[in-house]
Amino acid sequence: MSSRNDVQVLIGGKVYTLSGYESEEYLQTIASYINNKITELNSVPGYKRMGTDMQKTLLELNMADDYHKAKKRIAELESEISEKDRTEYDMKHELVSSQVRIENSDKEIEKLKDEIVELQKQIVRLEERNAGRNAR
Repeated sequence: MSSRNDVQVLIGGKVYTLSGYESEEYLQTIASYINNKITELNSVPGYKRMGTDMQKTLLELNMADDYHKAKKRIAELESEISEKDRTEYDMKHELVSSQVRIENSDKEIEKLKDEIVELQKQIVRLEERNAGRNAR
């Protein structure tokens, strides 16, 4: 198990100490995400005039919205992957079936070629026998 990290981060102009088993880089990334959301909301007209509680609530709602949109997108991508996996499986199955049919066709062709050779030999024997009868 990783060791616990204590990392100082700057969020909304204030220094906080985050603790966790994640890397320092990850914790800084989380702080950066929050700062980006704050910056995004600060560009919304009227946001700066709202009370701190309302600003905090809007920030939380926006982050929850991002989270649920990301979860939905993940579910969509997982569904696409599953569908592509099924399609790939079906295509591989069809490929194997086609290869078996080709192999069977190749065997049938060889069998027919052998029959042709035997029939040609019979024709030659019959012609020789017939030629021998006509020569008498």
